[in-house]
Amino acid sequence: MELVWHGHAFFTLRLANGYVISIDPHDGLSIGLKRVRVESDLVLVTHDHFDHNAVEVVKKPSTRILKQFYGEVRVDDVVINGIKTFHDKHGGARRGENAVYIVDAEGLKIAHLGDLGHVPSGEVLNKMSKIDVLMIPVGGTYTIEPDEAWSIVENLGPRIVVPMHYWVKGLRLPLKTVDHFLKYAEKVRVDKLNTNLVSITPSNLPSETTVIVFKYS
Repeated sequence: MELVWHGHAFFTLRLANGYVISIDPHDGLSIGLKRVRVESDLVLVTHDHFDHNAVEVVKKPSTRILKQFYGEVRVDDVVINGIKTFHDKHGGARRGENAVYIVDAEGLKIAHLGDLGHVPSGEVLNKMSKIDVLMIPVGGTYTIEPDEAWSIVENLGPRIVVPMHYWVKGLRLPLKTVDHFLKYAEKVRVDKLNTNLVSITPSNLPSETTVIVFKYS
Protein backbone atom coordinates (compact mmCIF):
# COMPACT_ATOMS: atom_id res chain seq x y z
CA MET A 1 0.00 0.00 0.00
CA GLU A 2 1.26 3.46 -0.89
CA LEU A 3 0.36 6.24 1.53
CA VAL A 4 0.57 9.77 0.11
CA TRP A 5 0.11 13.06 2.00
CA HIS A 6 -1.23 16.04 0.08
CA GLY A 7 -0.97 18.52 2.94
CA HIS A 8 -3.36 19.31 5.79
CA ALA A 9 -5.53 16.20 6.41
CA PHE A 10 -5.68 15.00 2.79
CA PHE A 11 -4.25 11.52 2.22
CA THR A 12 -4.41 8.99 -0.57
CA LEU A 13 -4.11 5.24 -0.09
CA ARG A 14 -3.17 3.40 -3.27
CA LEU A 15 -3.60 -0.37 -2.95
CA ALA A 16 -1.52 -2.95 -4.78
CA ASN A 17 -4.31 -3.54 -7.30
CA GLY A 18 -4.49 0.18 -8.16
CA TYR A 19 -7.59 0.89 -6.04
CA VAL A 20 -7.41 4.45 -4.67
CA ILE A 21 -8.89 5.75 -1.42
CA SER A 22 -8.82 9.48 -0.66
CA ILE A 23 -9.47 10.87 2.81
CA ASP A 24 -10.45 14.47 3.65
CA PRO A 25 -9.54 16.11 0.33
CA HIS A 26 -9.03 19.87 0.17
CA ASP A 27 -9.13 21.97 -2.98
CA GLY A 28 -5.77 23.58 -2.28
CA LEU A 29 -6.38 27.20 -3.19
CA SER A 30 -8.95 27.96 -0.49
CA ILE A 31 -6.40 27.15 2.24
CA GLY A 32 -3.25 28.35 0.49
CA LEU A 33 -1.92 24.99 -0.69
CA LYS A 34 -1.56 23.34 -4.08
CA ARG A 35 -4.57 21.79 -5.79
CA VAL A 36 -4.22 18.04 -6.25
CA ARG A 37 -6.32 16.04 -8.70
CA VAL A 38 -6.55 12.35 -7.78
CA GLU A 39 -9.11 10.04 -9.37
CA SER A 40 -10.34 7.91 -6.49
CA ASP A 41 -12.49 4.81 -6.18
CA LEU A 42 -13.54 5.62 -2.62
CA VAL A 43 -13.60 8.96 -0.79
CA LEU A 44 -13.92 9.30 2.98
CA VAL A 45 -14.92 12.65 4.49
CA THR A 46 -14.66 12.96 8.27
CA HIS A 47 -16.81 16.09 8.50
CA ASP A 48 -18.39 18.59 6.16
CA HIS A 49 -16.00 21.55 6.46
CA PHE A 50 -14.50 23.21 3.38
CA ASP A 51 -10.92 22.16 4.09
CA HIS A 52 -11.87 18.46 4.29
CA ASN A 53 -14.77 17.91 1.87
CA ALA A 54 -13.53 18.88 -1.61
CA VAL A 55 -14.74 15.66 -3.21
CA GLU A 56 -14.79 17.33 -6.64
CA VAL A 57 -10.99 17.11 -6.86
CA VAL A 58 -10.91 13.34 -6.28
CA LYS A 59 -14.07 11.85 -7.72
CA LYS A 60 -14.88 10.16 -11.01
CA PRO A 61 -18.30 8.92 -12.19
CA SER A 62 -17.96 5.61 -10.32
CA THR A 63 -16.54 6.99 -7.07
CA ARG A 64 -18.15 5.88 -3.81
CA ILE A 65 -18.34 8.64 -1.18
CA LEU A 66 -18.80 8.19 2.57
CA LYS A 67 -19.35 11.48 4.37
CA GLN A 68 -19.31 11.51 8.19
CA PHE A 69 -20.21 7.83 8.15
CA TYR A 70 -20.69 5.85 11.37
CA GLY A 71 -20.74 2.08 11.54
CA GLU A 72 -19.10 -0.67 9.50
CA VAL A 73 -19.34 -1.24 5.77
CA ARG A 74 -17.47 -3.22 3.15
CA VAL A 75 -16.76 -1.31 -0.04
CA ASP A 76 -15.25 -3.58 -2.68
CA ASP A 77 -12.33 -5.29 -0.87
CA VAL A 78 -12.02 -2.65 1.86
CA VAL A 79 -13.72 -2.58 5.27
CA ILE A 80 -14.46 0.86 6.71
CA ASN A 81 -15.35 1.54 10.34
CA GLY A 82 -16.63 5.01 11.17
CA ILE A 83 -16.61 6.04 14.83
CA LYS A 84 -18.51 9.08 16.12
CA THR A 85 -16.40 11.72 17.85
CA PHE A 86 -16.55 15.51 18.08
CA HIS A 87 -14.77 18.49 16.57
CA ASP A 88 -14.54 20.24 19.95
CA LYS A 89 -14.48 19.59 23.68
CA HIS A 90 -18.16 20.41 24.10
CA GLY A 91 -19.91 17.44 22.54
CA GLY A 92 -20.00 19.08 19.13
CA ALA A 93 -21.79 22.22 20.33
CA ARG A 94 -19.19 24.50 18.72
CA ARG A 95 -17.92 22.67 15.63
CA GLY A 96 -20.12 19.61 15.23
CA GLU A 97 -19.37 15.91 14.93
CA ASN A 98 -16.32 14.20 13.46
CA ALA A 99 -15.96 10.69 12.08
CA VAL A 100 -12.83 8.73 12.90
CA TYR A 101 -12.24 6.22 10.11
CA ILE A 102 -10.49 2.88 10.40
CA VAL A 103 -9.59 1.44 7.02
CA ASP A 104 -8.91 -2.31 6.95
CA ALA A 105 -7.16 -3.28 3.73
CA GLU A 106 -4.26 -5.49 2.59
CA GLY A 107 -3.70 -6.79 6.11
CA LEU A 108 -3.31 -3.29 7.57
CA LYS A 109 -5.49 -1.22 9.88
CA ILE A 110 -5.15 2.49 9.20
CA ALA A 111 -6.90 5.14 11.31
CA HIS A 112 -7.56 8.72 10.23
CA LEU A 113 -8.79 10.88 13.10
CA GLY A 114 -10.08 13.79 11.02
CA ASP A 115 -10.55 16.99 13.02
CA LEU A 116 -10.74 15.28 16.38
CA GLY A 117 -11.28 18.00 18.97
CA HIS A 118 -11.12 16.06 22.23
CA VAL A 119 -9.37 13.12 23.82
CA PRO A 120 -11.82 10.24 23.27
CA SER A 121 -13.25 8.16 26.06
CA GLY A 122 -11.81 4.77 26.89
CA GLU A 123 -14.74 3.13 25.11
CA VAL A 124 -13.93 4.93 21.87
CA LEU A 125 -10.20 4.29 22.20
CA ASN A 126 -10.93 0.58 22.66
CA LYS A 127 -12.61 0.59 19.24
CA MET A 128 -9.35 1.94 17.84
CA SER A 129 -7.10 -0.72 19.33
CA LYS A 130 -4.50 -2.64 17.31
CA ILE A 131 -4.00 0.17 14.80
CA ASP A 132 -1.01 -0.18 12.48
CA VAL A 133 -0.97 3.36 11.11
CA LEU A 134 -2.42 6.38 12.92
CA MET A 135 -2.99 9.69 11.11
CA ILE A 136 -3.54 12.25 13.85
CA PRO A 137 -4.09 16.04 13.93
CA VAL A 138 -1.39 17.83 15.92
CA GLY A 139 -1.72 21.53 15.07
CA GLY A 140 -4.24 22.58 17.70
CA THR A 141 -6.61 25.57 17.36
CA TYR A 142 -9.44 23.60 15.71
CA THR A 143 -8.38 20.15 16.92
CA ILE A 144 -6.61 18.49 19.82
CA GLU A 145 -3.39 20.13 20.99
CA PRO A 146 0.03 18.50 20.45
CA ASP A 147 0.22 17.13 24.00
CA GLU A 148 -3.28 15.66 23.72
CA ALA A 149 -2.32 14.06 20.41
CA TRP A 150 0.69 12.46 22.04
CA SER A 151 -1.42 11.10 24.91
CA ILE A 152 -3.60 9.33 22.33
CA VAL A 153 -0.51 7.91 20.63
CA GLU A 154 0.73 6.56 23.96
CA ASN A 155 -2.66 5.01 24.69
CA LEU A 156 -3.06 3.32 21.29
CA GLY A 157 0.56 2.33 20.63
CA PRO A 158 0.34 2.24 16.81
CA ARG A 159 3.27 0.97 14.78
CA ILE A 160 3.39 4.12 12.64
CA VAL A 161 2.24 7.62 13.58
CA VAL A 162 1.67 10.20 10.84
CA PRO A 163 1.09 13.74 12.17
CA MET A 164 -1.24 15.89 10.07
CA HIS A 165 -3.30 19.08 10.19
CA TYR A 166 -0.40 21.31 11.20
CA TRP A 167 1.05 24.47 9.68
CA VAL A 168 3.13 24.21 6.52
CA LYS A 169 4.39 27.02 4.32
CA GLY A 170 1.51 28.68 2.51
CA LEU A 171 -1.28 27.33 4.73
CA ARG A 172 -3.72 30.10 5.64
CA LEU A 173 -4.86 28.56 8.92
CA PRO A 174 -3.44 29.47 12.37
CA LEU A 175 -2.05 26.06 13.31
CA LYS A 176 1.08 25.05 15.22
CA THR A 177 3.99 23.46 13.38
CA VAL A 178 4.76 19.77 13.67
CA ASP A 179 7.73 20.53 15.93
CA HIS A 180 5.35 21.27 18.80
CA PHE A 181 4.21 17.66 18.57
CA LEU A 182 7.63 16.14 17.98
CA LYS A 183 8.99 17.41 21.28
CA TYR A 184 6.78 14.80 22.97
CA ALA A 185 8.18 12.04 20.74
CA GLU A 186 11.73 12.11 22.11
CA LYS A 187 11.61 8.49 23.29
CA VAL A 188 10.49 7.00 19.98
CA ARG A 189 11.98 6.87 16.51
CA VAL A 190 11.20 9.83 14.26
CA ASP A 191 11.77 9.53 10.50
CA LYS A 192 11.69 12.84 8.63
CA LEU A 193 11.24 11.94 4.99
CA ASN A 194 12.27 13.93 1.95
CA THR A 195 9.10 12.88 0.17
CA ASN A 196 5.34 12.90 0.69
CA LEU A 197 4.79 9.18 0.21
CA VAL A 198 5.76 5.86 1.73
CA SER A 199 5.03 2.20 0.95
CA ILE A 200 3.67 0.16 3.84
CA THR A 201 3.07 -3.58 4.07
CA PRO A 202 2.44 -5.82 7.09
CA SER A 203 5.98 -7.18 6.70
CA ASN A 204 7.75 -3.80 6.79
CA LEU A 205 5.96 -2.32 9.80
CA PRO A 206 8.41 -1.19 12.50
CA SER A 207 8.51 -3.29 15.65
CA GLU A 208 8.04 -0.21 17.85
CA THR A 209 6.13 3.04 17.45
CA THR A 210 7.72 5.20 14.76
CA VAL A 211 6.69 8.74 13.82
CA ILE A 212 6.86 9.50 10.10
CA VAL A 213 6.97 13.15 9.08
CA PHE A 214 6.28 13.68 5.40
CA LYS A 215 7.71 16.53 3.38
CA TYR A 216 4.97 18.68 1.94
CA SER A 217 5.74 19.21 -1.72
